[in-house]
Amino acid sequence: MKKFINATIYRNSDANEIMIKDGIIQQLGKNLAPAEEVIDLKGRLVVPPYVDAHLHLDYVYTGNSPGAKNDTGTLFEGIARWHDIKKNQTFADAKQRALKGISEEVSKGVQFIRTHIDVCDPNLTGLKAMLEVREELKDNVTIQIVAFPQEGMYAYKGGDEMVEEALKMGADCVGSIPHFEWAREIGEKSIHRTVELALKYDKLIDVHCDETDDVMSRFVELLNALAMSEGIGKRTAASHTCSFGSADNAYAFRMMGLFQKSGLNFIALPTENAYLQGRQDSYPKRRGLTRVKEFWETGINVCFGQDSINDPWYPAGNGNLMNILDNGIHLAHTMSMSQLDTCLDLITFNGAKTLNVEDQYGIEVGKPANFLVLDANSPFEAVRQRADVLASIRHGEYLFKKPEPSYDVELDLYRKTK
Repeated sequence: MKKFINATIYRNSDANEIMIKDGIIQQLGKNLAPAEEVIDLKGRLVVPPYVDAHLHLDYVYTGNSPGAKNDTGTLFEGIARWHDIKKNQTFADAKQRALKGISEEVSKGVQFIRTHIDVCDPNLTGLKAMLEVREELKDNVTIQIVAFPQEGMYAYKGGDEMVEEALKMGADCVGSIPHFEWAREIGEKSIHRTVELALKYDKLIDVHCDETDDVMSRFVELLNALAMSEGIGKRTAASHTCSFGSADNAYAFRMMGLFQKSGLNFIALPTENAYLQGRQDSYPKRRGLTRVKEFWETGINVCFGQDSINDPWYPAGNGNLMNILDNGIHLAHTMSMSQLDTCLDLITFNGAKTLNVEDQYGIEVGKPANFLVLDANSPFEAVRQRADVLASIRHGEYLFKKPEPSYDVELDLYRKTK
């Protein structure tokens, strides 16, 4: 038995100790029975692992590749640049970059990743590499793969067939990109096909939906209607939905009532969409974010993701979800004191709900002992200080553990320096 003591457990003020056996949480409480190993957390905040609900692991670290420069900084030029870059992608290259990206994320506290892998490739190189990586790393990081037609189910000839083949090979989710198709009717066709494939193969859905400043891009309406009709709203996610952030209130509030009814999940990508969107605006420039604040306040599940790490769409990114959270809550105007106490949900519990992994997620008796120790003693301080992850525990064992923060020379404002 192993016992962590003096913990400040997020969303559980009734316990400060965690008892673990064989990688499973056995007890939560205070003054629990003795254990063979006792770890004193010294009052630090314990949270479930970070969940990156949206990442492109086949694109990572291609931002400096020849031909990757995105002069306009737009989504659509990024897709054009990737079209050329991926022609030179090999299995070994795709796997090596994916492993590096996963390592960077896991080193910052992520243990659950949903990755969109481009299947607009006759050889399915990125998918094959990612399937192998998922299997090799399954004990230490949970990875879901979205069969994603980056160049369109129908704008790319045979794209829908490639998506179906990826599902047969083991992808977990059906993806699509309706706003990239050549006409609204074709975008709608891709949504219908997405739902059809999800039902046929019993898969989750995650659509790149309305990632545009065009307020008339409203594919989320059809996605929600079909998901609601089939009773699969909780298994369906709409990523980005940037245009919904620009929609008029009459439309938006009607739709939010329907989102509540369906249980549809939303994934916002604060840093990338703040960078990509509003490129054709003069001033004021739009933030590029969907209606995170309204979703959160009305009980519609919404979470954040990294999206990109140095690729043709976004030059930065490092898998640090605390940075994503910091940007997101600023852009979304969600920084009241009560929101600062609970906004860690946006990179933890809400992401787990989106990925449909709640049965294996959370600091609860009977669930895997997966959690993080942050360098803070409260949720507020963790967010305010953008707290570092001191330890990541998976099945009761350390994925990593950092030394106690210390100084070679401690700050003294009154110390004479001259």
